[in-house]
Amino acid sequence: MIDTYVRRRPPVAPRRADGCDALAFHRMLPGYRRTALRRLDDLAEELGIGELLVKDESSRLALPSFKILGASWAIRRALGQRIALAPDESITFADLRQRVQTLRPLTLAAATDGNHGRAVARMANMLGLGSRILVPHGTAAARVHAIEAEGAVVEVVAGSYDDAVRRSAELSDRRCVVISDTSWPGYEDVPRWVIDGYSTILCEVDDQLLEASLPGPDIVIVQMGVGAFAAAVARHAFRAGDQVTATVGVEPVAAACVLRSLCSCQITTLTAPQDSIMAGLNCGTPSLVAWPELVEHVDAALAISDERARDAMRALARSGVVAGESGAAGLAGLLALVSEDELEPIRRELKLGAQTRVLVFCTEGATDPVAYRDIVGAAARDARDAVSADDGRRSEINA
Repeated sequence: MIDTYVRRRPPVAPRRADGCDALAFHRMLPGYRRTALRRLDDLAEELGIGELLVKDESSRLALPSFKILGASWAIRRALGQRIALAPDESITFADLRQRVQTLRPLTLAAATDGNHGRAVARMANMLGLGSRILVPHGTAAARVHAIEAEGAVVEVVAGSYDDAVRRSAELSDRRCVVISDTSWPGYEDVPRWVIDGYSTILCEVDDQLLEASLPGPDIVIVQMGVGAFAAAVARHAFRAGDQVTATVGVEPVAAACVLRSLCSCQITTLTAPQDSIMAGLNCGTPSLVAWPELVEHVDAALAISDERARDAMRALARSGVVAGESGAAGLAGLLALVSEDELEPIRRELKLGAQTRVLVFCTEGATDPVAYRDIVGAAARDARDAVSADDGRRSEINA
C-alpha cells in the first residue's frame, strides 16, 4: 500500500511570491541561462494524460542540479548583511566578489546529501572564500569527490543527513557562515532565502509558457525532501492559465517526513533510517520555515518506492532527459498516480485524466554516473544523445 495524503479542507490559492530580486541576481551570475522546459508528448500519451512538461534542471549554471539557485541567493543575502548590501541593491558579481574579500578569512559551511553542498562549495570558490561541507555516512563517492573538486573540505558524519545538519549548526561563528537549506529554532533566515532563490525556476516556467501561448499546468508534482523546493513550488501562483494549479508532493517510502507530518498535522521526525536511492530526499525532519507553506498549499502527497524512481529514470532517458534518482522522483510520483489502484481517490480528487496538463521537475542529472549506468543501462551522454530534439518524443519550449 502506498502512503498518501489528500487535503481534507478547501484548497487555498497560492500567493504571488515576488522572485524578482533573486531572478535578477541569478541573471548576472557567470554562465546563467534559462533551463529548458520540455514537452514529452509520447510519454504523455503512454500515461494517458493531456500534456507532460518537464523543467530540466540537469544542468544549471554548470552544475547538475537546481540547488545552486537557492544556495547562491542565500549566500548573497547572508553575506550582504555583513557588508551592508541591501537585498534589492544591484551589484555585479565581480563587485560582490571584491566586496566580500573584506570578510576573509571566512568559510561557508553546509550539510548535504550532495547537490546543495556542492552548490555552496561552488559559490564559495567563485567568491574566493573557503567551504566546509558535511555529508552523512554512505554518501556516494562520486558526490563526495564532486564536492571536493569545488575546493571544499568534506567531513563525513557518522549518521544520517539530520546528524550532518546538527553537526553543521555547531560550526557557526564569526568566521563561518552556515548556509543550510533546512531550518531549526533560531536559524530561519538563510533557509527562507534558499526557498526564495528557487523562485527563479518558477518565474522561468511562467515566461516559457507565456511565450509559447500555453496554459499553466493543472497539476504540478514536486520532490519534497525537507520541503524547501516544494514550498517554493506550492506557494507559486502560475501566471499562465486561470485555474489554481494543484500541488502534489512526492517522497521516498523510507524518508517520507513531510507526508508523515501532513498526516499528523504537525512536524514529525522519522526514527527509522532514511536509506532510499533517492539520496537528495533522504531527510528525516521537514524544514521549520518550509512547513507553513507545505501545510497550507500542498493538495496531495504520496510516498514512492525506489523501483518507481528507477522506472522514471528509464522513462526519462527514453525521452532524452537525463535524471538522477532524486531528479526523477516527480515523474515517479506521476507513474504511481496513473497506475496504482489504491491511488484512485487521489486521481479522482485531482481530476487526473486525458485532458490534464502535468508539470514535473528533473531536479538533478546523473550525479552518480555508476548508479545511473546500472539503472538506465547507458551513460548519461548516451541517453541524452539517443533522442534528437525533433523526433517527436521531446520538444523544447523556448529554452
